[in-house]
Amino acid sequence: MKPLRQPNTRPVITYRPRVEPAPPAHAWRVEGFKDVWMLRNRYVAFVLVGDAFRQSPPFTLPESAQRWATQVRHENEI
Repeated sequence: MKPLRQPNTRPVITYRPRVEPAPPAHAWRVEGFKDVWMLRNRYVAFVLVGDAFRQSPPFTLPESAQRWATQVRHENEI
């Protein structure tokens, strides 16, 4: 008889935004959006929180990145 398989007990990893000193020099700013930059063919938002920038996960739409930036700004105002 085969032994029973062990369940997958890996912990769930949640996303924590990276903290950057500044947006990278090779990123291009997207016109019409306040915090959105084009980085490696994806849209990324950079929001200044305290003395460093927080980088969003990569998005396929610039509206999604801007929405993330707006949400982060709102969370840090409170």
